[in-house]
Amino acid sequence: MHEKRFGKKEWLVLVLFGLIGQIAWSVENMYFNLFVFETVAPSLNTVTLMVQLSGIVATLATLVAGTLSDKVGNRRSFISWGYAIWGVTVALFGFLSPELTQSLLGCGLGKAVSITLVAVVVADCVMTLFDSTANDACFNAWVTDNTESSFRGKVEGVLSILPLLAMLIVAGGFGIIVEMVGYPAVFLGLGAVISVCGICGIFTLKDSPSLRRSGGFKDILYGFRPSVVKGNAPLYVTLCLVLVYGIACQIFMPYLIIYMKTYLGFSVIEYSIVFGAAIILGAAVNLYLTRLSDKKNKQTMLYFASAIFAAGLLGMYFAKGVGKTVCLITFGLGGFVMITGYILISALCGSLVRDYTPEGEVGKLQGVRMVFSVLIPMIAGPMIGNGINAARNIPLADMGSADVMTTRYIPAPEIFLAGSLCALLMFALIPVLKRISKKTTKKF
Repeated sequence: MHEKRFGKKEWLVLVLFGLIGQIAWSVENMYFNLFVFETVAPSLNTVTLMVQLSGIVATLATLVAGTLSDKVGNRRSFISWGYAIWGVTVALFGFLSPELTQSLLGCGLGKAVSITLVAVVVADCVMTLFDSTANDACFNAWVTDNTESSFRGKVEGVLSILPLLAMLIVAGGFGIIVEMVGYPAVFLGLGAVISVCGICGIFTLKDSPSLRRSGGFKDILYGFRPSVVKGNAPLYVTLCLVLVYGIACQIFMPYLIIYMKTYLGFSVIEYSIVFGAAIILGAAVNLYLTRLSDKKNKQTMLYFASAIFAAGLLGMYFAKGVGKTVCLITFGLGGFVMITGYILISALCGSLVRDYTPEGEVGKLQGVRMVFSVLIPMIAGPMIGNGINAARNIPLADMGSADVMTTRYIPAPEIFLAGSLCALLMFALIPVLKRISKKTTKKF
């Protein structure tokens, strides 16, 4: 049997494709929202719809692409070409605007805004198609193919920090660059980087020697078979934990930057510093915690991680109604605590999911993972979050001339309180996982 090892080349691929993929994902899930809110129309309903449809497309794409990569015994081609095309779609996104729609269709501003809102939602779905094919389905399967339980905690630790590093780059650097050169140039540059990464992968990325052709399209629904669920109960309970955690994140995450700019009144520099410091400190703490997870019980550590995450969100909720300096410090401290828990939960659950995934069925089960980690959270979370925003109905101070398909309200602080309460639900599932994992041996 081939002994797996994670050498320098594997680390290079992991960091390169993982980081670039997370930067692009962060832009799609955070800055595309701000782009629509600021340049097309201040419509939180459109932001919510973008996130929800993106989750649906991501799940369907992962189900098909993951199964297909198993069938042909190839991950590298899907990853490389998927990234290359994904970059092109990102580059084109920034040129969408009501003004362009007006000039092309010769319609009035109101109709142009409506058409452009539809166009950005469709464009986001197209990007998600290639994103999920390359990253969610095949890159994640590649990582599982090339790792073993003995060192997955360390690998997952790095993988869980990459989204935060990407958020640091996006939330801070992108805001400053957008102010300097505008959205079209920023998206064009990012798209070029993603495509170049994909092209590099054609020549450098290699599949695991243990990867073999298996299954077919009949296996798209493999992970939903009762026998598979029953035979791999620890995996599915872990995925339920991922689902609860994902909903908690999606209640507030799509609206985070908009909240900081509108409700808290942070400038680009201010929220960049606050967010950046929280991410750097949280990532530093987790370099130790995730290494510790390889030596300690990961299931037990989930209690600790969930409590930290919930406490951080509670702190972010209370960072309101105070002076600007106190607000910056309080929100930053809450953000640091939240991000520490955020990374640790992601690393622990990610490692457990890989541990409980049958080796010969990795690709087929990526779609199931997406249902729990993306589809349901990205439909339910934003629905809860925007429901809270709508109920609070805090008006946008400067509506300008926007009068078509706009929601006319901004994110409310209660989204952090709701996220904290949701995260605490994980405490009900962790004992179930501990009990089932002792009784059940995963089926191969």
